[in-house]
Amino acid sequence: MAVHVKPDPRALGENPLIAGLERLPVPPTTLTIFGATGDLARRKLLPALYNLAHEGALPERFNLIGVSRRDQSDDDFRQFARESITAFSRREPDATVLEGLLGRMQYIGFSFDDQEGYGRLRTAIEALDEDGGKLNRAFYLSTAPEFFPVITKALKEAALNYDPDVDVRAVIEKPFGTDLESARELQAVVSTTFRERQVFRIDHYLGKETVQNVMAFRFANFMFEPVWNRNYIDHIQITAAEDIGIGSRAGYYDHAGALRDLVQNHMLQLLTLVCMEPPASFEANKVRDEKVKVLQAITPPTPEQVRRDTVRAQYTAGTEAGEDVVGYLEEDGVPEDSRTETYAALKLEVHNWRWAGVPIFLRTGKHLARKVTEIAVELKPVPHLAFKSQGSVGVQPNQLILTVQPNEGVSLSLGAKIPGSSMRIRPVNMEFLYGSAFMSESPEAYERLILDAMRGDATLFTRNDEVDAQWSIIDPILTAWHDDDDMPLYRYPSGTAGPKAADDLIAPRRWRGL
Repeated sequence: MAVHVKPDPRALGENPLIAGLERLPVPPTTLTIFGATGDLARRKLLPALYNLAHEGALPERFNLIGVSRRDQSDDDFRQFARESITAFSRREPDATVLEGLLGRMQYIGFSFDDQEGYGRLRTAIEALDEDGGKLNRAFYLSTAPEFFPVITKALKEAALNYDPDVDVRAVIEKPFGTDLESARELQAVVSTTFRERQVFRIDHYLGKETVQNVMAFRFANFMFEPVWNRNYIDHIQITAAEDIGIGSRAGYYDHAGALRDLVQNHMLQLLTLVCMEPPASFEANKVRDEKVKVLQAITPPTPEQVRRDTVRAQYTAGTEAGEDVVGYLEEDGVPEDSRTETYAALKLEVHNWRWAGVPIFLRTGKHLARKVTEIAVELKPVPHLAFKSQGSVGVQPNQLILTVQPNEGVSLSLGAKIPGSSMRIRPVNMEFLYGSAFMSESPEAYERLILDAMRGDATLFTRNDEVDAQWSIIDPILTAWHDDDDMPLYRYPSGTAGPKAADDLIAPRRWRGL
């Protein structure tokens, strides 16, 4: 049964702005998900595949093989997928589409270090090739990071890493390493199995529409480029705030912390998109070349700079959404003497001609006042405030705000006259929101990334030298935080905007309100 339906016209209406939203065709593919019964597959990957099927974006010949250590039948896995899609899909499942997709699924259970299991996987893939010719192969590693090298080596031993007649690709989830050394060790294993063009390192933030729109706003609108430099921009703030704690993730989070969990990957990627030079074309390697140049222009901080330009903190007990919540050290599974940060703020600078002298402030944290991910670009204040004598105390520098979540969109703050007989000015916002502009819900990031991986378009995936450059920036901070016993670990009550030390870091400027 083909998994292909026409898009629902009710989702788009008659809005002329939908022009250009169509997707390029995807080659016939057999997708194998390792960790197919895990939380990421349940919440994100399987619902994403359903939504792609609903939109008619999957190829006519598409197959999914689920692999995990659990012993179950094909029907058991299909029931798991049905329940996952029903619970987490962004749209109400259509029975015909859902059953068509489930009919393309099968399951193979084996331990990831069991080479015999990979033989069974190869047999299953080759059996699917018999119905109409060979299909491209994509292996999605949605497992704990310690299994990445195990699975990679085993795919090579089973001769599943290359086929001269089709494209073979490996999609690897984050984190790609836990520090610079481990990232390089993992890359050494991956590079002996796959060529770099076969490897797609996932950073799901890059699949978000607003993140991609950073490039669109910069390079498709001439009005921004003349001021996008140190002559006009005062500073940049990148915020990834969460209003929840660690939940049941203590086992992972206490070994990771905020710096590894969000700054090393997502937030540095946002920084590269804001600061990169215009690429010659939007071909994958040309875009990633420019991103790497930005990362390499950030000098890894010395221990003295880490002490001066970074802040780490843990949340304590407080109030969140009107309810009392416990502090980090009282969370289940967290050691009582843990020094893992749940909040991180740092000041960076890109040392090149465009950005020299422009501070870039990054902050992220758990149990903050609200959930928001945004990029704020603040221009310098006007050189002469002619309206000051009229009492225009509300005049503020212009800000361009790109909101990634929860309400995707872009706003630009301008000074405008307040109605009345006197010349008084206050800030007003011009806003663009995805939902109202395109009359459709933005697709989940994983929908775009899964399609691009099957197409072989690596533009929104991180290249090895990007990962290496990111860890080169973060590693000295991790080392200083770990080795320097005098490095302060601040506290902040849950439900607040974070520690006062972060305000001191950005002073005399101010963080945007949470």
